[in-house]
Amino acid sequence: MGDFIAVYLTSDQGGPLSFLFVMMLTFTLSTLLAFVYRKTFRGLSYSRNYIQTIILISIVTAIVVRSVGDSLAFGIGMIAAMSVIRFRTNFKDPRDTLFLFASMATGIACGAYAFDIAIIGNLFFSGAAILLYYSPMGPNNYYDGLLRFNTVNDANEEQKLKSVMARYCKTFALVTLREIDQGHRMDYAYHIKLKNGMTHEKFLNDLRKLEHIQGVNLMLQESTVDL
Repeated sequence: MGDFIAVYLTSDQGGPLSFLFVMMLTFTLSTLLAFVYRKTFRGLSYSRNYIQTIILISIVTAIVVRSVGDSLAFGIGMIAAMSVIRFRTNFKDPRDTLFLFASMATGIACGAYAFDIAIIGNLFFSGAAILLYYSPMGPNNYYDGLLRFNTVNDANEEQKLKSVMARYCKTFALVTLREIDQGHRMDYAYHIKLKNGMTHEKFLNDLRKLEHIQGVNLMLQESTVDL
């Protein structure tokens, strides 16, 4: 079926019908990828802009492939033109990068009229992502939540803070650290998982007893939001 469509569209190569079909198929498959990413996301928050990027980058890739066509000179010129673009977004989770690559691969396959590869590859990737999500290799709520607070920029105060966290937390990992109040205070964000039997209320109360700590706030894992 895919070969028949490819042959039919190739006869209309460069025409509006073939280009429209490529765009529609690319949009449909990349939307599926975005949906799978959202359903298998296990963090505290996901970026709505990233979801849109998964869809749009596939469309852009398909446009580039269709523009190049079979022209080697045009392809080299396109690479030279695209080389001036610099992407400065750093992804902390390699899974985010992987979904972007999958979306770009979908765009390349659709743009090259390899519809069988685009559809089967997309479905297989989506199925594998869902399978891994429900398998023992899935994250399974590794962290309870995101803890935010700020305190004075002092080594002794940091030791007191880590002592309290070590008493209550099975694991805690620093997510962000930034200076505030002209460097006199530090703003922290930690992923935490409490030890068995420990309660969030008692943990937060003991944190607030520290002399210089302010703005203590815990966002639980269940409160996943889109940003």
